[in-house]
Amino acid sequence: MYVHLQRKLLLATCIALAACQSTGERAAATLSVAAAAPAVIEAARLLGTDGFDRVELDGQGLRLLDPQGQVRANLPGRFEGLDHRESDEGLLLATVERKRQQAMLVGLTRGGQWSAPLFLPKTTFAIEGLCLFRDAGRNDFLFLVGEEGVGEQWLVGADGQLLGEARRVRGLSLPPGSSHCQVDDAAGRLFVNEEAVGLWTYPANAEAPLERVPVDLRAPFGGLAEGAAGMALVPGGVLLLDAEAAALHLYQEQADGWQASQVLALKGFDEPEQISARATPEGLALLLVDDRGSRQAALDWTPRPVARKPPLPLLPAEVESGPVPSLGDAADDPAIWVNRSEPGVSRVLGTDKKGGLVVYDLQGRQVQSLPVGRLNNVDVRDGFRLGQRQVDLAVASNRDRNSLHLFAIDPANGRLENIGQIATPLADIYGLCLFKDRQGAIHAFANDKDGTFLQYRLDGRSGKPRGELVRRFKVDSQPEGCVADDRRERLFIGEEDVAVWTLGAAANAPTALEKVIGVGESVHDDIEGLALYHGQRADYLVISSQGNDSYVVLDATAPYAVRGAFRIGLNAAHGIDGASETDGLEVTSVNLGGPWSQGLLVVQDGRKRMPEGTQNYKYLPWTAVADALGLE
Repeated sequence: MYVHLQRKLLLATCIALAACQSTGERAAATLSVAAAAPAVIEAARLLGTDGFDRVELDGQGLRLLDPQGQVRANLPGRFEGLDHRESDEGLLLATVERKRQQAMLVGLTRGGQWSAPLFLPKTTFAIEGLCLFRDAGRNDFLFLVGEEGVGEQWLVGADGQLLGEARRVRGLSLPPGSSHCQVDDAAGRLFVNEEAVGLWTYPANAEAPLERVPVDLRAPFGGLAEGAAGMALVPGGVLLLDAEAAALHLYQEQADGWQASQVLALKGFDEPEQISARATPEGLALLLVDDRGSRQAALDWTPRPVARKPPLPLLPAEVESGPVPSLGDAADDPAIWVNRSEPGVSRVLGTDKKGGLVVYDLQGRQVQSLPVGRLNNVDVRDGFRLGQRQVDLAVASNRDRNSLHLFAIDPANGRLENIGQIATPLADIYGLCLFKDRQGAIHAFANDKDGTFLQYRLDGRSGKPRGELVRRFKVDSQPEGCVADDRRERLFIGEEDVAVWTLGAAANAPTALEKVIGVGESVHDDIEGLALYHGQRADYLVISSQGNDSYVVLDATAPYAVRGAFRIGLNAAHGIDGASETDGLEVTSVNLGGPWSQGLLVVQDGRKRMPEGTQNYKYLPWTAVADALGLE
């Protein structure tokens, strides 16, 4: 039968979330529904793979059917809930095994062979719904929706293969009346219903913050008569069931949100809770499930897909450090100390801005901790005369004392020694970086949140560190990250919400600022860490683009051409989560051996996942960056 859209119903769907189409702008969609299937089906999903039509489950098990309705594969058992992903390797199916009350993943080859099942650990809550997500790095995740607003995200597969053991990525705080979810892989967007309230979206990517946005809400706040149940995602659109009202809502994606398009009455259905959709030349093929079973339908509606930029390369972290000692937002800025005689035992220094400085080896193991106060940024230079000793030098900005905090590094073994502080007149010291001039003198640049920069020439010949203020300059708003190019005597500074600037680093250089890159298409505020990679053929400036969890690489010389950007994703094989909301970073081009033959990039990780925990630092081989961006 055909159900025509009534203007009265259409007007009822006009909501404050988005503008509503009128019937004059577009012909009303019609829905043709077939007779109910004789068997009682508890869940079903339409497939797009050649030779496969749908997968369904009832009280006897899972079945794969061809377009003629013939069973191609059968997995006996008692299951509830169903989702799937398709690939060249076959199907990945997710369900809940009733007797064990555990989520289960199973693969099905194109030849109809089942893989060994992967069971997730038993949850502390009853699983009400589940859905799969495949990210840009071909990692497979399973979302579990539980009672009373509890949810979880698990890593279950990589590169088309199930893992030997699922890894919990993070816990989720979801609406209390949730039982259905779906994920738009291309957009990285999780859809979750709240039964008597509406439909919400969340970022699905493991490193994204848990922030929700409404698609539609129950009247009078939106266009839903009773509430939200199951949904189906198609390119550019969402189909949502209002089960108690026996209505199907259609939504068209817009660049700035969701537009309520049409509402179709589902006559003859008994509170339909589930829907699956597949694109056809005529529109959409549907499979709807209610208490009476399943019914196929055809909908002559084709939403317009929204154009999206290609995803940035997603590079897996190779190593992660141990946690910083303090909880919450604590890790901030790293530095790399290179052992010139034995590069493989070089060190990574990381600030704990709630407590001090932590030292890690190249395997990420903590080897030293110096709880000296709230250190924000740190940098390193070799060759500092401290009395009768020649040491390497680490300097950090100490926010407890508004001072420069200095540490001697033993060139033989990398051991750090606290050698004192140099007071500054800054009211709120923040960022810091070092510069070694052509005469071998080491300078420290420290900035204040008000934009003030102070340049100190450091001296330790008396046996105690001293600093001579040699220059002062200012930017208009808050800066933090900075890095000096010792070869060219240039300083790069990041004004967080505005731009990266450069100027001469020498004490007598002019303070006029030259713009390198502004906040915009490539760099998203806040601009945080800055680092320089000195290659054999080219030098690159690496920027932490905190606003979109990415890292931008530019030529380090004018005209500062953008060479590309990337994100750091999880490493399923090593059990390491990705990096996001990064503050500081550092890079070296020195061959440190092993995976670091062309250098090492270290970044702060603002959101620790898999499992959730205290912040730490992620290590990435420079070869991965060079290969992804085609660098020399």
